[in-house]
Amino acid sequence: MPYRHANYFIAFVLLITAGGFWASYFTRIGNVPFAFHLHAFSATSWLLLLLAQNWVIQKRHNQLHRVMGRASFLLFPLLIMGFVAIVNVAAARYAGGNDDRVLILGPAFGIGMAVAISAYLVLFYLALRNRQNIRLHAGYMLATPLILFESPFSRIMGNAMPWMNFIGSEGPRAILDTIAISDLMAIIFAMTLYFRSPKHGQPWLIASAFMGLQAVLMWFAPDIPLLSRMFAAYTAVPPPVTFLCALVLALAVTWAGWQRGSKQASRPQAAAA
Repeated sequence: MPYRHANYFIAFVLLITAGGFWASYFTRIGNVPFAFHLHAFSATSWLLLLLAQNWVIQKRHNQLHRVMGRASFLLFPLLIMGFVAIVNVAAARYAGGNDDRVLILGPAFGIGMAVAISAYLVLFYLALRNRQNIRLHAGYMLATPLILFESPFSRIMGNAMPWMNFIGSEGPRAILDTIAISDLMAIIFAMTLYFRSPKHGQPWLIASAFMGLQAVLMWFAPDIPLLSRMFAAYTAVPPPVTFLCALVLALAVTWAGWQRGSKQASRPQAAAA
């Protein structure tokens, strides 16, 4: 089976996530908005599902793996809605206009999350579409944790390892430095996997493209007035509308990916008949 050691990678991401959000979430867990709980629950559950799925397929419990795959149909919309919930919190703070750091970083955060959500939608669609190709399916699913690796690791870098920030910006932009560097690290990891097996490396190439786009757009966001205007416009959208859009998008991607994968699976049977 492919990616025999993937569980170590997922466990590492879980460890980084716990470390990155320890101060801002876990030590204040009773005093944070519900959006943070929704995001924490859905994102952590997603990682644990990947961990369990990889373990059971390595043990060749194929039927159990399929059952867990069906569970992702329910978890994925919740995951996307959790991302949107976090964006909504940032948008509300941006609209308040009381924090200079939020006014500078808010648009960058908004475009970064938009890229991350798009990446998850694309990767999950391709995972379902290519579920008959075990290497591609596994690659697309395992690439998803990389997309938001920058979020917890950039916090660790900023708090505990500032020497890693070789860009050296001052003020709030230093946060964007750590995000860009974290994305670069994840890209190097993904491209290493790509070059080890280019034939089945599309998942890592696509994930790298999204992470590169995220790093560039977020770092330059403070210099792009259009992004500020777009994020300001987003703050006027009622949260129920944003949640509904997230739900519809996630369900549409799940349905489309499953249907396309089913058609691909039926083609060999039709040809044989």
